[in-house]
Amino acid sequence: MNPNEMTAVETVTAYGAGELSPVEATTAALEAIEARNSELNAYCLVDGERALSMARESEDRWRSGHVKGLLDGVPISIKDIFLTDGWPTLRGSAAVKADQPWEVDSPVAARLREDGMVFLGKTTTPELAWKATTDSPRFGITRNPVDPRLTAGGSSGGGAAAVAAGMGPVSVGTDGGGSVRIPGSFCGVVGFKPTHGRIPLYPASPFGPLAHAGPMTRTVDDAALLMDILALPDHRDPSALEPPRSTYRGEVTRDVVGLEVAYSPTLGFAQVDPEVASVVDRAVRLLDDAGLAVTQADPGFDDPLEAFELLWAAGAATLLNTMPGAREGVDPGLGTVWDTGLAASAVEFLEARAVAADVGIRMGAFHRTHNVLITPTMPITAFEAGQDVPPGSGLERWPQWTPFTYPFNLTQQPAISIPAGTTAAGLPVGLQIVGPRHSDDLVLAVARFAEKVLAA
Repeated sequence: MNPNEMTAVETVTAYGAGELSPVEATTAALEAIEARNSELNAYCLVDGERALSMARESEDRWRSGHVKGLLDGVPISIKDIFLTDGWPTLRGSAAVKADQPWEVDSPVAARLREDGMVFLGKTTTPELAWKATTDSPRFGITRNPVDPRLTAGGSSGGGAAAVAAGMGPVSVGTDGGGSVRIPGSFCGVVGFKPTHGRIPLYPASPFGPLAHAGPMTRTVDDAALLMDILALPDHRDPSALEPPRSTYRGEVTRDVVGLEVAYSPTLGFAQVDPEVASVVDRAVRLLDDAGLAVTQADPGFDDPLEAFELLWAAGAATLLNTMPGAREGVDPGLGTVWDTGLAASAVEFLEARAVAADVGIRMGAFHRTHNVLITPTMPITAFEAGQDVPPGSGLERWPQWTPFTYPFNLTQQPAISIPAGTTAAGLPVGLQIVGPRHSDDLVLAVARFAEKVLAA
């Protein structure tokens, strides 16, 4: 099998059997990057020399029988938001100066390095990860491997494009309003946002309780393995949760047949493209036939868009205020968000937090009856690259076209997007599975079950 078509699980299995080496897998990934990155712009930094050095070290460990971790030697890309020792973290912004010391690993980079994974490079993000498409004044437009005329989504669009295009089997991104799930849906890969605090963050995100980190992979099994690495503690995040009491790779195979599952096609307020709705409806029928007890039910909260946008703007302004001189060259859309955040009062901020709390309470009550909630991940498929909103839609701001994702950043619940199928034009459609806070293992297990059913 072509190493670039293998999952992370298949890759380490091949290492153990002596059928593939970390150097061979890394070389294949670098060749794929060389072949496609100029078209897709998934990576803003590629370090082949470092990647091959890390791969050779891993190969020596496999030969000696002393591997470091679960995914030792597996190539991975890292979103250009996470500090990574030896590489600049420019966050898609010309306001961030490259010529400074870069000597700190974020918790994400530290855990991946400790596990022995091979760092291929850093993936593109919109400026300061502010929106749900991936283009920036500094690094340009990231395109969708399914159709390069279209957006990969964002803000972790570079990571999703890399995984979908075979430029490394796994990646890690951030999700403050849908940023691993949106590109997961658009590119046809898995994007998992765990419970807030499950993956430690440092420095603290200016987007506060909205901000999560999460894996982007080809399979749910790979996401579970990455979670076992990323969920380890780090003292630099005071809001981080205690270490998991079981392994995600062990729990992901648990029996979920008979679980009470709610299916909400619109959350009660979203407008969904008919073809997207049809693909998701069919997927849900297959899951019901396979043994999940699916009933159609809405959670019962109003669209919290206004509250989300105020909290998002406050976070953006908090960050940008620390960057002198940034306002003149910043992405125009981000500049508008900055101005909104600066104009918001403390009272308005706390009122928005109260809306988030209310949605969380309603979802908590909802999950007393329904183990998980299923929705479309996105109400639309990928649209023209380089645009913040779908052309001709009449929309003005990115959160307006992603109503299924940001509510669950407000509630801090685990949520995953898996491929549900494709449209007649071959564009991927995502299915979102949401669980109660701290039920990351359950969400992964239901997602794996659904993945197997839908692939049959």
